[in-house]
Order: sequence, then C-alpha cells, then structure tokens
Amino acid sequence: MKNIILILFLIVGTAVSAQSISKNALGIRVGDNDGFGGEISYQRYLKENNRLEFDLGWRDSHNVEAFKLVGLYQWVMPIDGGFHWYVGAGGGVGSFDAGDNDGAFALLAGDLGIEYDFDIPLLISLDMRPEIGFNDHYSDDLDLDIALGIRYQF
Repeated sequence: MKNIILILFLIVGTAVSAQSISKNALGIRVGDNDGFGGEISYQRYLKENNRLEFDLGWRDSHNVEAFKLVGLYQWVMPIDGGFHWYVGAGGGVGSFDAGDNDGAFALLAGDLGIEYDFDIPLLISLDMRPEIGFNDHYSDDLDLDIALGIRYQF
C-alpha cells in the first residue's frame, strides 16, 4: 500500500512539475556552427511536458552567409528546482550565399539541452543541436550547433 501511495505521489509530482512550462517564450539563441550566428527563438507550450520551438536565424562563416528556419518538437523533463532538461527533433529550411555559389538547403535536427526557469519570467538555456544538411554546396554532413538561449516567458 505504501508503495502505491509513493508511486502515485511521484507521478502527480512529476505532472505538476512538468506543467511549469510557460505558455509562450520569446528570445534569442546565440551560438556557433561553423561560424557565429544568432536566432530569434519562440517556444509554444502544447501539453504537459511538450512544446514547439521555432528559430529564425542567420550564420556568417568562411565566406558563407546563410539564414534558416528550424522547427522542433521538444519533450521537457524536470530535474530539480527550476532546472529542466529537454530533448527534441525537427527540421528546417534555409538559404545561403557563398559568392558565386548560392541556393537553398534543407536539414534534419535533433536537440538536447538544459534550462533554468527563474522566479521572474526569464528562461536561460544551453543546448546542442546536431543538424544534418541536404545540399552538397552548403552542408551535407553533421554539424553541431551549440548555443546559449535567453527567453522572456509570457
């Protein structure tokens, strides 16, 4: 009987903690993926511990300028206090300019990160986003996009 009560308590506690995801979050994500780049980032709560993230960003590296739009579906799990970790998957499209060579590309992305939700409506995160590009002239291999994110929650 004690075990059943303990299991129910843990399930309810996890569900309550997982509901701390804010309805909306808007901010920036700044990092490095073969060159410095930044992204305008928007997160939208879906249910329990799931959310969508959309990032519109630009990159400037090795004589290549690019912008991209990435969408991710994320699962968010509580750690302790205001800390959460998350994992996600998605894809994106973009455009690049490399002097005489320019065009469009598509990508598949994963996401793994940790975030801290302050008592004020501020969220800070650090994540790694492996991306596989589909364009021989821009990126046709695995790129690791590591970035710091700061978002206002509302």
